[in-house]
Amino acid sequence: MTKESTAKVFGTGEVRRARYAVAAVFTVHGAVTGSFATRVPWIQDHAGVSAGQLGLALAFPAIGASLAMPLAGAVSHRFGARTALRGLLALWTLALVLPSLAPNLLTLCVALFAYGAAAGMSDVAMNALGVEVENRLDKSIMSGLHGMWSVGALLGSAAGTVAAHVGADARLHHVVAALVLTALGLAACQWVLDLRSEPDEEPPPRFALPPRSALIIGAVGFCAVFAEGASLDWSAVYLRDELGSSAGLAAASTTAFALTMAIARIAGDRVVDRFGAVRTVRTGGLLATAGAVLVVTGPNAALALCGFGMIGLGIAVVVPLAFAAAGRSGPKPAQAIAGVATITYTSGLIAPSAIGSLAEATSLVVSFGLVSVLAFGLVLGAGVLRAGDRKAPSGAAEQGTPAAAPRT
Repeated sequence: MTKESTAKVFGTGEVRRARYAVAAVFTVHGAVTGSFATRVPWIQDHAGVSAGQLGLALAFPAIGASLAMPLAGAVSHRFGARTALRGLLALWTLALVLPSLAPNLLTLCVALFAYGAAAGMSDVAMNALGVEVENRLDKSIMSGLHGMWSVGALLGSAAGTVAAHVGADARLHHVVAALVLTALGLAACQWVLDLRSEPDEEPPPRFALPPRSALIIGAVGFCAVFAEGASLDWSAVYLRDELGSSAGLAAASTTAFALTMAIARIAGDRVVDRFGAVRTVRTGGLLATAGAVLVVTGPNAALALCGFGMIGLGIAVVVPLAFAAAGRSGPKPAQAIAGVATITYTSGLIAPSAIGSLAEATSLVVSFGLVSVLAFGLVLGAGVLRAGDRKAPSGAAEQGTPAAAPRT
C-alpha cells in the first residue's frame, strides 16, 4: 500500500496510541544516552585511557551514527517501519553494554562506533515514524517527542548517578539497564504505526546522500545544535573561569540548561500549533541571540545564567521542527531525515572542540560571540522550515493562512 492508502487503515484511536508509543520510544532512546554519559569516568578508568585518548574515542559515536544513518531508509523499506524500529531500537539499547566491556583504546573506539551506529539508525527510524504520526494527527507533536527524549536522558542519568554513587560496576549497571530498556522499547514498538511499502515500489538505495532540501534544512539544525553543544559543554567552564562562580553554581548551570530544553520542548508543540514553525523558530532565534549576547556582556553569573536559559528556550524546538520539515520535504522522508540527522550530529561533534579551540586562541567570550552569530542564523534561515509548517503551504505560513492537512 502507498502512504496515501495506509493513512485510511489507521483509526483515530490507533494513531493516538501510536503517538504515546513513539513518545515512549523517544524516552527509552534518551535513557540509553543518559545511562552511558554518567559512567564515562568508570569506562575511562577501565579502559586505561588518558583524557586526550578519551576525547578521541568519544568522537566515534558521532562517526558511527553519521555513516549508518543513511542505511535506515533501506532497512525500513525492507522490513516495514514497525519491525525496523523494533530491531534498530533493540540494537541501540543492547549496545549500551559494549563501551563498559572495552579493555583498551582500540576496543573502546570500536565499541563506541557500533554504539553510535545503532543510535543513529534508530534515531532516524523513530523520527520518521514521529513525523508520520504528526501528519495523521494534524497537530504538532515533534517538539514534545524530543522533550520526552530529554526526559529519558535525565532519568537515565539519574539512575546512572545513583549507580556511580554506590560504586556499582558499570558492566553490571549497563547490563541491567540494557535489559530493562530493551524490554520497555520492544513493548512500546508494539503500538507504533506499521507502515509498509508497496510490494512493487522501488526500494531506496542502501546508502544514499541526502537530498539538497535536507542539506538546507540541516544547516538551520546545525546552528541550533552548535549553540546547544556549546552551552551544555562550556557553560559551567564559562561561569567558573570568566565570572569567578563557585564550582557548585557552575555545575548547576549545565543541569539548568538541560531542564530548560526539556521543558521548552514538551511545551513547544502548543506554540508551534499557534504560531507555525517559521514564526516560532524566527522568534526563538531572536531570543537565543539575545541570550548569547547577554552571556557575553553580562557582568555577573546571574545574568549569564539568564542568558544560557534564553539560549535553551530559543533553540529547543528547532531540531524537532527540522526533522518534521525534512520528513515533508520530498518523496523519501527517511532519506531526508537521515541527512538532517547527520548534519546535526556533526554539529554536536564539532561544537565543543570548536569552542575550545577558539577560546584557546582568543577567549571564551569570543567563543560565545560565535554562538550569538549562529543563533542569529536561525532568524535568517527560519523560512526553510516552511516545508514542515502544517499551518500553511509555501509562503502562506507566516501570514497564518490555514492549510489543508499535508499529504503523507
